[in-house]
Amino acid sequence: MATYLLDTSAILAHYRKEMGWQFVQALAEDSSAVLLLASPSITELMRRLDGIGLPELAVATAVEGYRSLVSEVVAISESTARLAADTGRQATARLPLTDCLIAAAARERQACLVHRDSHYLSIPAAILTQRDLTC
Repeated sequence: MATYLLDTSAILAHYRKEMGWQFVQALAEDSSAVLLLASPSITELMRRLDGIGLPELAVATAVEGYRSLVSEVVAISESTARLAADTGRQATARLPLTDCLIAAAARERQACLVHRDSHYLSIPAAILTQRDLTC
């Protein structure tokens, strides 16, 4: 049983049917896959959907739909926050705070981070397994 943490960029790719959306769809249909979401992704998703002009009800419906796909929303605890700081230190390029938190949530759960965000590629493979949907 493999565990995957979906970054906001992966969810948006799926929602918009952009490059890599089929991989997210396959994970959603795979009963042996455990899907996770980091709590900051809920905020990011709501803001991004609002930013493209979706009505409030449509945003809430979309977020709830994606929430229902995952087994758990990983909360950012103190230990996750500390792991995020370590993740940022080990990255070879600047990593935005929200991305540090999301990557740390994946590290904490030993999950493969699924994304379409080049920021994550600066995190060493030794500390985080990733699936870049742009490849």
